Amino acid sequence: MSLSAAAETVVQLAEQLIARASVTPNDAGCQEIIGQRLQALGFELETMVFVDTTNLWARKGNSGPVFCFAGHTDVVPAGPEQAWRFPPFTPTRSEGYLFGRGAADMKGSIAAMVVAVERFTQRFPNHKGSIAFLITSDEEGPFINGTPKVVETLEARNEKIDWCLVGEPSSTEYLGDVVKNGRRGSLSGELTLFGVQGHVAYPHLADNPVHRAAPALAVLTATEWDQGNAAFPATSFQISTIQAGTGAGNVIPGELNISFNFRFSTESTAQQLKARVTAILDAHQLDYALDWKLNGNPFLTAEGELIRATTQAIHQVTGRWTELSTAGGTSDGRFIAPTGAQVIELGPVNATIHKIDERVAIDDLAELSAIYEAVLEQLLC
Repeated sequence: MSLSAAAETVVQLAEQLIARASVTPNDAGCQEIIGQRLQALGFELETMVFVDTTNLWARKGNSGPVFCFAGHTDVVPAGPEQAWRFPPFTPTRSEGYLFGRGAADMKGSIAAMVVAVERFTQRFPNHKGSIAFLITSDEEGPFINGTPKVVETLEARNEKIDWCLVGEPSSTEYLGDVVKNGRRGSLSGELTLFGVQGHVAYPHLADNPVHRAAPALAVLTATEWDQGNAAFPATSFQISTIQAGTGAGNVIPGELNISFNFRFSTESTAQQLKARVTAILDAHQLDYALDWKLNGNPFLTAEGELIRATTQAIHQVTGRWTELSTAGGTSDGRFIAPTGAQVIELGPVNATIHKIDERVAIDDLAELSAIYEAVLEQLLC
């Protein structure tokens, strides 16, 4: 397969990054590769290490507005390597695709970003404002020492991002068909219900927490938490884990452990959801302990310069118009949006992310880089 020089440059950089086994939170030297490319363009590099996480803040320019590319170099584990067509950390071109862990999520996007900036700054050396990169190695992990800590550092010195493009794989059927302009909030709960262990033949001497919990769980799963709005679907409640028992079939368990998660719209707050869950549990007179974890609040970027520039760039490169969406999981955009930045997500097709044989279309990488370059031109020229 013969590629243009521009496309080959993107693919080669993506291959360099995929070859680094950067399983979260290990960066495995990816940010050094990225930093060398950016430093050659005049970017000032700042490595921020928090506990086990390496982060890169790179900026070219001292004035506003600030356009920031955000992404992550860490990947999820490959799983059983023998199940892959090609070794997961040996980038392989085949049938028009680039295979490897992180190809779509999101080393391909990062390569497209870097090459887009290389081309843009060569064409427009006196562009207005600043270009920045916020790259973390903690997006696939506990997301504690990555983007949140970098944003906290930037906020402390009043260094603001105006526009942020996150390279998450937003596309569904073809490149650029979906742009994420917001995300639902994520609230998790770890619920322990207490009973009294005993013999199944003597239930009057025990208290089965599974039986006690069942009516409350029925209410929780049937409750309409909100109806969503024009930008967000209705809030959903999902139980992900239920565990009880000693392993013996003749023992009534003494505890029931349940993990659940809300993906919530802007029509509900975390505090409201917590209060409603607690009220349901209390109404059923349960003995329980409940630990909460707020993974992120919902955010929404309204129509503005960034959405207009991105929409126009996609149409300019692909000839197609895009759809705005807030569906799917969470991203690091949720930590950047509260600072006042306009945030969108645009990246490759997400059909194979986190899967065996993760891959990205080689032609898509070249087009994605061209889209990123067109966005920069729309906003900084």
